[in-house]
Amino acid sequence: MTRPTRQRDHDRQRVGDEDAEEDEIDVEAIEDVDELDPEDFDPEDLTRTADGELIHEETGMIIEDEQIDPGPEWRAFNHSERQEKSRVGAPTTKTMHDKGLTTTIDWKDKDAYGRSISSKKRSQMHRLRKWQERIRTKDAGERNLQFALSEIDRMASALGVPRSVREVASVIYRRALNEDLIRGRSIEGVSTAALYAACRKEGIPRSLEEISEVSRVDRKEIGRTYRYISQELGLEMRPVDPKKYVPRFSSELELSEEVQSKANEIIETTAEQGLLSGKSPTGYAAAAIYAASLLCNEKKTQREVADVAQVTEVTIRNRYQEQIEAMGIHS
Repeated sequence: MTRPTRQRDHDRQRVGDEDAEEDEIDVEAIEDVDELDPEDFDPEDLTRTADGELIHEETGMIIEDEQIDPGPEWRAFNHSERQEKSRVGAPTTKTMHDKGLTTTIDWKDKDAYGRSISSKKRSQMHRLRKWQERIRTKDAGERNLQFALSEIDRMASALGVPRSVREVASVIYRRALNEDLIRGRSIEGVSTAALYAACRKEGIPRSLEEISEVSRVDRKEIGRTYRYISQELGLEMRPVDPKKYVPRFSSELELSEEVQSKANEIIETTAEQGLLSGKSPTGYAAAAIYAASLLCNEKKTQREVADVAQVTEVTIRNRYQEQIEAMGIHS
């Protein structure tokens, strides 16, 4: 059964009026949204969508919409598919002056199948390799950076520090170069000071004696340059905790975990009494290890401990006497 034509027209007109009212409400809401200030919104009411847009849920206002997607344009659903579609090289690194973005020609005179190439091709590759090395550095600043970063890499390898320390040292040197702190100082001195600062910043302390052994500059210049760049760059360096030296020294002396625990206990107890103030952390740690080895019946001579910690026997004796008196232990 169908409704009369007049009733159908009336219903159609009523629906149209309701839509018009809704359109009017939406226009008013839009006008109100335009008057809102995004800075007045509560951060908890803002939502980040999957597309990277930042919206205000209550009003629907889009706060941020120009998001750059750094991801690839393709999709992958498993590891093998991701590996097949990926077409990028190694990640950028601060340890290379060009951040690793230039092409490197291999030194091996082989083709893609591992076969030796002809003498004519060999000479051609030699010329290409030589010019490739030349054009990688466009000015004196880049040549300076290239030499300094290679020095940092060489010293870090000799010290056995992790990759993160090399990255931090490279960033510190780049900052020093940008601030023109290299002028009047040797490249080796500044690069060594940057590495020393990076070791302290990453909590992997190395003494100035250890750093100077792998460097081409003496200890005094390293210390002087380190103080200068740390002050100019505003590097916040906390005093080195002697306990960070205990595991390495104990390992080289082949001492047990019991001795390490006892040495840490001695350092904590005596440091609370203010004995650490103004003392060398390496000498302090060495004296604590020497005292702990005596208490745990794993005796090591002062000479052995001094050689590992690269301090004098007099330093160990003085710190040792102070520590056992503070601990209330009679020698």
